[in-house]
Amino acid sequence: MPRKKVVESGAAPAPARASNRARKSPESLATTQANISKPRATKRKADEPENEPKGKKARVTDTTPTASTKQSKPAPKTAAAKSKAAPTKSTAMKRKASDEDIKAPQPKKSKTAASASRPIAKATTTKKAASKPAAEPATTKSTTKPAPKKSTTPKKIAEPTTKKAAPPKKVAPATVPKQKPAPKAKVPKPAKLVKALPTINDPPTQRLDVLVFGEGSGGELGLGAKHSGARKVVDVSRPRLNQLLSAKDVGVVQIAVGGMHCAALTHDNKILTWGVNDQGALGRHTDEGPMKDMKDDDASDSDSDDEDSGLNPSEAEPREVDPKHFPEGTKFASLYAGDSSTFALTTTGLVYGWGTFRGNEGIVGFRPEGAKGSSQRTPMLIPELKNIVDIATGTNHVLALDTKGTLYVWGTGEQNQLGRRVIERTSRLALKPNDIGLRRKKIVKIGSGDYHSFAIDDKDNVYSWGLNSFGQTGIPKVGKDEDIVGAPTLVKNLKGMKLKQVTGGSHHTIACTVDGEVLKWGRVESSEAGFDVSNLPDEEVYKEDGKARYLKKPKAVPGLKATFVATANDTCLIVSPDGTAYSWGFSEGYQTGLGVGGDVKLATKIDNTAVRAENLIWAGVGGQFGVLAGTPKEDEDEA
Repeated sequence: MPRKKVVESGAAPAPARASNRARKSPESLATTQANISKPRATKRKADEPENEPKGKKARVTDTTPTASTKQSKPAPKTAAAKSKAAPTKSTAMKRKASDEDIKAPQPKKSKTAASASRPIAKATTTKKAASKPAAEPATTKSTTKPAPKKSTTPKKIAEPTTKKAAPPKKVAPATVPKQKPAPKAKVPKPAKLVKALPTINDPPTQRLDVLVFGEGSGGELGLGAKHSGARKVVDVSRPRLNQLLSAKDVGVVQIAVGGMHCAALTHDNKILTWGVNDQGALGRHTDEGPMKDMKDDDASDSDSDDEDSGLNPSEAEPREVDPKHFPEGTKFASLYAGDSSTFALTTTGLVYGWGTFRGNEGIVGFRPEGAKGSSQRTPMLIPELKNIVDIATGTNHVLALDTKGTLYVWGTGEQNQLGRRVIERTSRLALKPNDIGLRRKKIVKIGSGDYHSFAIDDKDNVYSWGLNSFGQTGIPKVGKDEDIVGAPTLVKNLKGMKLKQVTGGSHHTIACTVDGEVLKWGRVESSEAGFDVSNLPDEEVYKEDGKARYLKKPKAVPGLKATFVATANDTCLIVSPDGTAYSWGFSEGYQTGLGVGGDVKLATKIDNTAVRAENLIWAGVGGQFGVLAGTPKEDEDEA
């Protein structure tokens, strides 16, 4: 059979070629039809499916004679009559006859009434239906065979309405996707995953007054950005009641002190932050703030009212962290602060954090998946931590304890403060919390220095690790160059001492026992001991050139009792059982609250009008400032 040539439907034949075809005899016309493998269709493009590729055979369902029949209803009758009686009539009539013969459907192979409306339907049938019948009129020499086929045309022209029944065939598959939404009824399943977690941490309820003191040039005192007469918001040498955090108006129940920022939890479940926000430690967006241009002749000590301090109000004032960052119904139990990071522990044991960690080379980041050198500016859930009951923070590392006694650590570990070796190539993986190698021990208490860590088990055994350049871990140094304790190690010198609390500064440690005894060890050359160490024997203190450098063993501070201890860098604060406070150590920024600069060698009671009005229960130390918190005595008197 001759190869079929595909002709685009809707392309009208050129008039010249139609005229030549009209002059041929029926025999030559039959021969011409045999040479045309694909008959031309005069059907308009509007009747073609829009998505039908050109050059391909049209589908049966797309050969609707509705539009083409309306265009040339008289044509089939005229063409059929003229092809039998007068093949040599006018050119125009013969063109119509030949075109209609080409596009008329074939009745034999059509499976629908619509496809049988024309004698020859090569272009509109499937391959099986078009191949055999298409050759019959082209190869036969008798001109009488096409006549009977055309005679049926008038009968079928009246049936274009039957094609309108075809669209349901297209609707049928369209109804299939509409049945697919049925499985969407299972959407409520996620609601089952959201379970109410049990409460394992109870938040404090006692409302506290907050007293601040120290240098405060970064707004870390939270006194605002305006001086009020002689009462400046920086260089506060003695404790001052922060009116922006009063017990009556705000109701702070717990405080965390970082390097140069603070966070406070209120009785109504708000988180307030203030201080330096360079690495996102405040967990909220802050304005750039004004910068004061200090001149040589500037009266910086002026006592004029409302003098601008040059501080950024959005940092220097306690402001709330937006609760939209936490799921609805989240309740907080306590807050914790590192050098440039902050963490919030919920009543259900989940942990949220923000800020960043720093290393020897600068900013490391907050999470391993984050960009190097980036900061987490708003609170995010720490996904690895669940059922957490306590947190301790160092300068750039964190410890978290869960209900099973498992200890997790993360941050930077360049001084082995994570209890494992951290190499540069995998250092970012250390930003993800991992449990430490104390699986056989049930840890019940934790503590941290700036670069060293502590864990206490249920048998009162104390383990420590990290930087040990001044014996601050409590583990004696064997040689001068052994400055690191690489893994959790039992502190034998604390055996039998029931520690209530333990915390550390840069190179020293302070602790208190359940009996209130205050213990000190580590560096003492910057007056960190709080008592005279010059006469101690060599087995208790390490000396160089006759000067004591560090305590080899934990040593009790004579005549001092404490219910709470705090330290940072080289400054110490303690709260005694009678609600008073003592401090000692480095005081260049007035961070001892004693109103003096330089070192304070002996533990000294903090005493001024603001302190006397409070029953102190808590203390905290930052880089160059200090914080005390207590309950107003007048409230106790009224009670």
